[in-house]
Amino acid sequence: MSKINLLGLNQKALAQVLLDLGEKPFRAQQILKWIHAESVDDFSVMTNLSKVLRQKLTELCEIRPPKIISEHQAKDGTRKWLFEVDGGGAIETVYIPEPERATLCISSQVGCALNCSFCHTAQQGFQRNLTAAEIIGQLWVVVKTLKKEGVVITPDRAVTNVVMMGMGEPLLNFDNVVMALDLMLDDLAYGLSKRRVTLSTSGVVPAIDQLRDACDVALAVSLHAPNDALRTQLVPLNKKYPIAELLAACKRYLRDDKRRRITMEYVMLKGVNDKPEHAYELVRLLKDVPSKVNLIPFNPFFGTQYERSDEHAIRRFQDILMEAGLVTMKRKTRGDDIDAACGQLAGQVNDRTQRSIKFKQSIENRELLVQSH
Repeated sequence: MSKINLLGLNQKALAQVLLDLGEKPFRAQQILKWIHAESVDDFSVMTNLSKVLRQKLTELCEIRPPKIISEHQAKDGTRKWLFEVDGGGAIETVYIPEPERATLCISSQVGCALNCSFCHTAQQGFQRNLTAAEIIGQLWVVVKTLKKEGVVITPDRAVTNVVMMGMGEPLLNFDNVVMALDLMLDDLAYGLSKRRVTLSTSGVVPAIDQLRDACDVALAVSLHAPNDALRTQLVPLNKKYPIAELLAACKRYLRDDKRRRITMEYVMLKGVNDKPEHAYELVRLLKDVPSKVNLIPFNPFFGTQYERSDEHAIRRFQDILMEAGLVTMKRKTRGDDIDAACGQLAGQVNDRTQRSIKFKQSIENRELLVQSH
């Protein structure tokens, strides 16, 4: 019989496990603090638990994070971990340190099934959803690693912000993602503020409404185009949930809280979505949506058809939005020398969709054509 992995259980789920073991449910609070706040994976160390309970947990349970395959550090300090997960796949996690904050970009799936044309992860196809333990395990491993190294950003934290912007579409793995989010927010675990945890979605409208009721963390939307025709080319999910439905869900998510904004992510693709007319169209589209725009310079990967917009085009686009009163930022590219920048995460996927095989074949055919000339 396989052991119960306690790493991915929130306080309520952990209390139920203890009840099933004939133990007092309040012990869940003690165990949760040991696992997440103290980064402990050995039950024998949990000295405020009885010896009998520690022995029972050792026999029936485990604290098992994903295994590190490799780690790389970029010139700018960005770090990327490649983790092995069950089933032969691998995922990537990125740590982005800044002077007064440090953000961890976490994956939610092995690969991604949405097939956004500008994203490297999408070219790998899709294997499976990550478990809650594999999702929160990325944060657990990084925090434990940084603690050992003595890395501190604020007096008590090595990771101050988490973004669900890694591999996969988080809202297509709803239950496991929400379980992990609960742990991020729990004061006995990581104690992060809801405003310091951001979930990015390509626009799974029904799940946006579910998230609002379950765990209303900060929301980012991969918009990338100001009209349905162009967005469908870039984000095929738009066929099912077009822009009007998506923006209506964004408004509902905010619950009329005038202090909050949805972050609209907009990757800048040369000659595709970066023209002045696109900027003016975006202004009209967002005029009634409490939002801010994050312009993301495209990060190229081998085999892509797209190019990054030049600096002049990005500045011109940003100026148009800001002159219209839209708060607009340009994301700084971090970690591109280790393929850790936005849209570059690839991991290792046993592709159930067969897209990665077709992608590799097209690349090989292109290479053969080049060699023949």
